[in-house]
This record gives sequence, C-alpha cells and structure tokens, in this order.
Amino acid sequence: MKKLVLTAAALVLVAAACGSGESQTINLIVNPWTASRMNVEVAKNIIESELGYTVEITEVNENDAMFTGMADGTLDAVLEIWPSGVTDAETTYFDEGSVVDLGALGAVGKIGWFVPRYVIDENPSLATWEGFADPDLAALFGTAETGEMGRFLGTDPSYSQYDEQIIANLGLPLEVIFSGSEPATVAEVDARVAAGEPVLLYWWTPTAAVAKYDLVNVELPPFTEGCGASAAAGDGNVDCDYPEDPIFKAASGLLEEKAPDVFAFLQAFTITTEDQLVMLPPVEIDGDDPADVAAQWVSDNEDTWRAWLP
Repeated sequence: MKKLVLTAAALVLVAAACGSGESQTINLIVNPWTASRMNVEVAKNIIESELGYTVEITEVNENDAMFTGMADGTLDAVLEIWPSGVTDAETTYFDEGSVVDLGALGAVGKIGWFVPRYVIDENPSLATWEGFADPDLAALFGTAETGEMGRFLGTDPSYSQYDEQIIANLGLPLEVIFSGSEPATVAEVDARVAAGEPVLLYWWTPTAAVAKYDLVNVELPPFTEGCGASAAAGDGNVDCDYPEDPIFKAASGLLEEKAPDVFAFLQAFTITTEDQLVMLPPVEIDGDDPADVAAQWVSDNEDTWRAWLP
C-alpha cells in the first residue's frame, strides 16, 4: 500500500510539472533594432524568473517570416510592431485569428527623414522636403556612389520603408543607398557628424542616436489616410511622411491555450517611450549587454512589472 501511495504521489507531481511553465518553451521574436531587443530581454527575464518558463529568442528580419511563424505556432509572440509597416496581406492574419493583437506596448515611434541639426543651421530650407528639390542643395549630400545626386542613407532594405517611392513621387534629386544594417548606419552617421559633413538618413525615434547626434526630423508632406493606404497596399504611390506609430504587440493564436499565464502577462506588459530611452543609451552608446541592461531595469521597476503578472 505504501508503495502504491508513493507512486500515486509521484504521478501527481509529474502531472503538475507537465502543466507548469517549466515544461514549456516560449519563443519570443526580436526584430533587428535595439528597442525590440530590450522589450524582449525584459519580458524574458520576468517570464523565466516569475512564471517558470524557458524563453528562447528568435531574430526575425522579415515580416513574412514573423507572421507565418506566429500563425503556425513555431513563434509565440512579438513585442514591437509598428502599424505603418503592416501590409494588407499581413492584416489577414489578424482577421483570421491565427495572429492575435495583444494591445499597445506603450511606446510611440516615429520613422522619418533625419539630418543633424547643423545641416539645417547652415541651410534652413533643408528643414523641409522642398529644400531637397534644389539640385545644388541635394548635391551637398552626394557621394562617389551617387555622383551629382544627393545620397539618401537607407538602413536595412527589409525594414518598412518607402523612401524610394517618396523621392520619385516628389521628384527629388536623391538616390537611396542602403547601409545594410542599423549598426552600419550609426557608424556612417558617426563618421559624418565627426567630420561636420551633411548626411540625410532614414531613421526613427525613440533611439539613443537621435539624442547623441542631435538629429532633426525633416518635414515631409503630411501623412494622409490615402497615402497610408497606398503604403499598406504597396501600390507605389507613397508621397507623404511616415505617421506616428503607437507600437503594439502580437501573439500566435495558439499561445493562449499553450501558456495562458504568459499570454495574460504579455497582454499586460507595457514599455513606454521613456522606459526605452532609459535602456537604449547604455546599449547603443556604451555597448553594454542588452540582457544586463534589461536586468537592471527589472530590478529598478519591480512595482511596475509585478502588476503585469497574472
């Protein structure tokens, strides 16, 4: 009898373990920019320490792979989606329920065209897109690659960007040259700013680089719903500014059944613009490890994140 009791108890323990986070792995998506990494590192730290799951991080550079991965359940969640980058085709994943909107992250982003402030100080008309219509002013940004055309410094061509369309539709004498990555863009800007040379680039805020290099958002034609519809449809007619982006989170439609406590936690998870601006400079400027910076934020903000726990 004693042996049977012990066996039954062991079975209960096994069953309990199978229903706990310890037997599950949560796969969180990191997009190729620092703020996305910091969101995920904070979530990973708390999910592992408080909910008992193992968290794996998967770097995904393409939206298609991100959405298909969440739709089939191989990827569990992404914590930073910029609405302006969601296409009509990607919206269908939400419509069919294979991907679920987890609500606002809290941070508000803004993609756009940026120049160092000294560029505008020297040529005030370059504060708006009309200034770049002047071939002589645009030529100030030229490189060996672009000749008489001004260079527009792109970043990773997989990012949500419409600069080639904007330039063509506004008739500007600029040519997009992609750096290939966020670090490569930062390195180029660092070199140009150190030399006091003009540079025009695709960038976004919140980022530490905006503050470090005193980057100013160039004014483009105002965003309209029609222009936004063209961007989502990919019809080539984008000729306006990027909108402000209230960043949101999303998860696989299978996550709530797989790990309801994680699903609830991610719904409540909130990182504000101010939170990101605290974490970004140590990583982007000082070169600190993202996991260490996230751990410090978790240590400093326990009252905040405890409210996210189910």
